[in-house]
Amino acid sequence: MYAIIESGGKQYKVKEGDVINVEKLPEQEEGSEVLFDKVLMVRGEDEEDVKIGAPFVDGVKVKGKIEEHGKGDKVVIFKYKPKKDYRRKKGHRQPYTQVKIDKIEA
Repeated sequence: MYAIIESGGKQYKVKEGDVINVEKLPEQEEGSEVLFDKVLMVRGEDEEDVKIGAPFVDGVKVKGKIEEHGKGDKVVIFKYKPKKDYRRKKGHRQPYTQVKIDKIEA
């Protein structure tokens, strides 16, 4: 059984026991429960049991537990213009929340 959920404007395919990194969930402590109710699709054990939402599937929720908050790898942004002595170097680390999927309630 797996589900496709939406969080932070992105879509994730999750199964029970998966660990995913989603966009940072504000005001959530590590170790607390999180509930994803924006479920786009659910597939049961057999291939015939598929529910597709328009846009979301009613009555289906995905429960998870927040494991940690962190920052991703650094992305370097470097701009320059040749022969003009113009160089700018910036770095960015995107914050994320690591969630362990406990249960898919269909």
